[in-house]
Amino acid sequence: MPPEPTLCNPEAFKFRGLHSKVFMGTASDRYAGWIGQIYSPGRFDNRKTHRTHKVGKQSFKEEVLPVESVEEYFDHFAVLEIDYTFYRPLLDKDGKPTDNYHILKQYRNHLNKNDRFILKVPQIISAQKIRQGVKFLANEEFLNPKVFIDQFYQPANDLLGSNLTGFIFEQEYQRKDERVPVIKLASALDTFFQAIPPETRYHIELRTETYLTNPVFEVLEKHGVGQVLSHWTWLPSLKKQWLKSGGRFFNKGKEAIIRLMTPIGLKYEDAYAQAFPFNKLVEGLMQNEMIEETVELMKTGIKQGIRINIIINNRAGGNAPMIARQVAKRFLFPEKNLV
Repeated sequence: MPPEPTLCNPEAFKFRGLHSKVFMGTASDRYAGWIGQIYSPGRFDNRKTHRTHKVGKQSFKEEVLPVESVEEYFDHFAVLEIDYTFYRPLLDKDGKPTDNYHILKQYRNHLNKNDRFILKVPQIISAQKIRQGVKFLANEEFLNPKVFIDQFYQPANDLLGSNLTGFIFEQEYQRKDERVPVIKLASALDTFFQAIPPETRYHIELRTETYLTNPVFEVLEKHGVGQVLSHWTWLPSLKKQWLKSGGRFFNKGKEAIIRLMTPIGLKYEDAYAQAFPFNKLVEGLMQNEMIEETVELMKTGIKQGIRINIIINNRAGGNAPMIARQVAKRFLFPEKNLV
């Protein structure tokens, strides 16, 4: 399948124009490990910041590039998922801008017309439980439409305008003894999506396989909310997730999101530790069937007129740009052995 007549070149990590209905991108950006792939060597040497990220019992010292680096990011990728919005809203309870608002405002100053942003909705809206200290406590604002509209949806639209092409509602994995009945969850989702502005940009990621069932799918179809297909620790394969819904794409904007997060069966902290510092593919970490099923879903979606957003995390194999290259080459040259 030939690429669009643009500067698409997977060998040079250039993925824009791969296909008119395919938008390749990553979960977060600004990784120093991508220098020489996505970011120019030497350009940001004097403007890196450092932070310590504790994962499990280990601490990792990360190098972070300035927001300005997003200009080079969009020379290579067509879409960017912003993950940090998951941890706090854009406005606080009093309507004052949070740090996330100010960071997103900086991003806006470096965007071109066709650069696409997908935002993760804050966990205070999408998660049934939120971590506080060492405990996970019930979230009193779960599926609160007013919090979503006032503290996130409206300011996000005001900041990003037409660059904002998707909202992801990510619900955490539910242990068996903590799960609400499927019917109860479906009813809660129905009430929530009925109460917020009707949209073509909503997508939901349910990380509990039990919830991937007809009562929930009926709600998604009713409101045109996309089912995020996520290659993640405790979920079945991408293809199995899609087949659970009868092989349907629910989003009424005719968009789909495929997220390549972690190898199936591998916990977050283990995948992170193996992938860090995110500058190369790690032998044995990436699962080849993830690539094959992603490409299969891309081609199926295209045939149905669906725009496919592929969002890749470093943890899925060690280095998101190199995983993107694997996906792109398998999409373009299915007959070649890419191993």
